Amino acid sequence: MRNIFAFIRRHFVFLAFVALEIISLWMLFSYNNFHRVIFLGAANEITGSINKQVDKVDDYFHLVEENRRVHRMNDSLLNLLKSNYNIPDSGAVVHTDSTRVDSITRYRRYIYRDAKVVFNSVNFENNYIQLNRGSDQGVRDNMAVIASDGGVLGIVVNTSPNFSQVLSLLHTKSRVPAALKKTGTTGTIRWDTRDPRFLTLEGISKDVEVKRGDTVLTSPYSYNFPPGYLVGRVASVAINPATGFYVLRVQCAVNFATVQQVFIVENLQRTEQMDLEKETEKKLEQVKPKGR
Repeated sequence: MRNIFAFIRRHFVFLAFVALEIISLWMLFSYNNFHRVIFLGAANEITGSINKQVDKVDDYFHLVEENRRVHRMNDSLLNLLKSNYNIPDSGAVVHTDSTRVDSITRYRRYIYRDAKVVFNSVNFENNYIQLNRGSDQGVRDNMAVIASDGGVLGIVVNTSPNFSQVLSLLHTKSRVPAALKKTGTTGTIRWDTRDPRFLTLEGISKDVEVKRGDTVLTSPYSYNFPPGYLVGRVASVAINPATGFYVLRVQCAVNFATVQQVFIVENLQRTEQMDLEKETEKKLEQVKPKGR
């Protein structure tokens, strides 16, 4: 206490000056409209700048939650896309007077589930992506996986109750049907193990016009992927003289090293399609060629 009084006594003149200055400014801004407006404007500018910086810091610490919220919203919107449904054959469907509440459900083909990457590799010949969704969440083998921006990532090849393993496009066994957007010509996407930024599109005849920058999409003839999702863009064009087909280098639409949020896509009709193919092969094997 004695030190406080000593400090006040030592700096009395300065403290008195500061106190009188504050009182005079208060009286100036309280009883003079012009000065009060100027003061409030300057104060708002200063506090606004401070609040803006504080808000930036706050936004940074909430980016993860906001990212999850937007990802869940995108998941809901993707499930409403018209391309997820087959067009009903109204000429073959028996109509009744009563209307079903959820009549569109019978025509749905694709369902999207949001997920997060918990493990990822890009530096090996055979790379995998692990997601935080498994069999308990409805994930099964052969479901397609796309990034949150619509780029193609791979196929689910194994599941546990709460996790799933994805065969990345950056894998020597990965084969994805793809098509050139400009012509609709289909081929197969694979990885040559050299650069994780590039894939190879094979099976395109040299009769097809191809240029650098052409868009490569998922094929409409895939059992796993919905059609029209971006695989990448043609980076270079070469011809294999032995086969007469192009060897197209395709720059990936996805940066596999930084992918975090994804969608798992289920083709509800895949089992029916695969069973039909197997039954057809079995049926043709049983048919004996007839002689003339």
